Amino acid sequence: MARGCICCVKYMLFLFNLLFWLGGCGLLGVGVWLSVSQGSFATLSPSFPSLSAANLIITLGTVVMVTGFLGCLGAIKENKCLLLSFFIVLLTILLAELILLILFFVYTDKVGENARRDLKEGLVLYNTENNAGLKDAWNTIQGEWRCCGVTNHNDWYSALHGNVVPDRCCQQFYQGCGRNSSNVFWTRGCYEKVEEWLDDNKHLLGTIAMCVLVIQLLGMAFSMTLYQQIHRAGKKYEA
Repeated sequence: MARGCICCVKYMLFLFNLLFWLGGCGLLGVGVWLSVSQGSFATLSPSFPSLSAANLIITLGTVVMVTGFLGCLGAIKENKCLLLSFFIVLLTILLAELILLILFFVYTDKVGENARRDLKEGLVLYNTENNAGLKDAWNTIQGEWRCCGVTNHNDWYSALHGNVVPDRCCQQFYQGCGRNSSNVFWTRGCYEKVEEWLDDNKHLLGTIAMCVLVIQLLGMAFSMTLYQQIHRAGKKYEA
């Protein structure tokens, strides 16, 4: 009976972590692909040059893949050390997420203020050499989100030292339209548009967060259940 319980939990945990590992491999592949075609996905922040979409996805994919590998190997080998390591990794990730979430809500205003300031400082790098990724990122965001600058188009006047904005700020886009001050530019800033998108999709984001939390808790529960079952079976065998 005990052996049957161990096998059931073992294969459930293995299947759970196999999917987890495959998801990590997928994320890692996407991250590497974005890194190769960095252009539109470069960082917008001069203070955190490594904080690009590609690097974030590669890091996330690596963590998910390693965690899934620990769970798979621990389950199939019925190794208590690996199962305990898997549990500790998931617990550490969960605690880190909770701490970051609490800090974000406590310092929401300060985070927003620092983010706006940092993004405005990054606008200065728009026309500089070796920053094609940042330029492409701003062009893509402003074109698709129909926004201009961080708070409004005046941000570009300060950054580019003149009445000039990127062409993607123009409501009627054509080459060189940003140099014509008589053109109509998008009036809303991109930061405001991002905040609006987050507010409109808060229920979806909350659902995703809850799903991630449930997956983490299930992984911890399965690993600890299997760990205890193996431990008890070992004691009975010794007796």
